[in-house]
Amino acid sequence: MGDLALIGVIGLLWGLNWPAVKTILAEVEPWTLRAVALLAGATCLAAIARLRDESLAPPRGEAGRLVAAGLFTVFGFNLLTAFGQLLTETSKAAIIAFTMPVWAAILSAMILGERVGPRRTGAIALGMGALALLIAEDPVGLVAAPAGPAFMLGAALSWAIGTVLLKGAAPGMGPVARTTWLVGVAALPAVVGALMFERPWEAALPSAPVLWVLAFHIAGPMVACHAAWVVLVGRLPVAAATIGTLLIPVVGVLSAGLLLGDPVGPLRLGALAAVAGAVLLAIRR
Repeated sequence: MGDLALIGVIGLLWGLNWPAVKTILAEVEPWTLRAVALLAGATCLAAIARLRDESLAPPRGEAGRLVAAGLFTVFGFNLLTAFGQLLTETSKAAIIAFTMPVWAAILSAMILGERVGPRRTGAIALGMGALALLIAEDPVGLVAAPAGPAFMLGAALSWAIGTVLLKGAAPGMGPVARTTWLVGVAALPAVVGALMFERPWEAALPSAPVLWVLAFHIAGPMVACHAAWVVLVGRLPVAAATIGTLLIPVVGVLSAGLLLGDPVGPLRLGALAAVAGAVLLAIRR
């Protein structure tokens, strides 16, 4: 699958995941949600890796790096966004979380020595301009409840750090096997947290609509998107790959408007056009 197709899959499914998670959190507590979804996702990914004859054993000396990448990229981001969405609106949460490309570009230049260059600098500026349009709709609302934005900013930094750690990790290992490690590593502390801080064995079974949304959350965002992300980070420089994620908040904001009733105005449509330009500029060879 080409780079643009992978970005499209990630943008669509991870974008729809924002209203999906908000829907699930109405009936499932955050630690329990992440424990169930990550554990189910890791199990599915392991089965797919075996069907593809991909070895789950990492190269010598690479296990520690995979563990660190999984804790930051998957566990940190997913847990912080769950709590962030409980404390702020879905569209605002998505906007703040996807300042991630800025932090990833800075970290990749500092740690990996990647040259951002004028074209990707322009793509970052265009993408951040799109997010600025979304923020301009309600700047006061973004700072009215500081805990929610703080969680989302932490999520952005966690994903950026994990992405830099993931770049070049476990060379020769199959993409689905690497993804299994990332999601599986994240599942373990999520399960421990659910058992320590919540009582999932006493919780009522979610309603049928929420169970269907949970199934989408596991199959799409947890399995398909994480695998696509691992492939994309392997192919592109970190700055280019993360700029592609700017499609996600636009899909998230628009789908939140359709599914959750969040307002969608001309500034958000302008942001959609700006993000599309940023993605095309970033991935152009």
